[in-house]
Amino acid sequence: MKAQFTTFGEIEIAGQRYDHDVVIAGGQIRKRAKKASKAHRETYGHTPLSLEENLPWGGRRLIIGTGMYGHMPVMPEVHQEAARRKVELVILPTEAACRLLTGQKDRDVHAVLHVTC
Repeated sequence: MKAQFTTFGEIEIAGQRYDHDVVIAGGQIRKRAKKASKAHRETYGHTPLSLEENLPWGGRRLIIGTGMYGHMPVMPEVHQEAARRKVELVILPTEAACRLLTGQKDRDVHAVLHVTC
């Protein structure tokens, strides 16, 4: 899978540009539905990644791109659930996450990518 953080607020995956956060589940790309996590915004100062979202747990590794500057928080419950499922969490700024995705087989990619801060 080829992924590139093109500019603040935009990502390109397999030749398609997205101007919103995305979730990749076994190569299938969809818009991140972060409404459920917005209830935690005041606590974190930013909408975090929470278990209330439909996270792509289908693989052995979940890559989380935390934005251009790495500001998207990941709630402790996500870490706990990953440990329970024996899924490796890889949390890093989105540009680095995209580099990690590049070259992987689509079916092996499970990721949440934040495209702004």
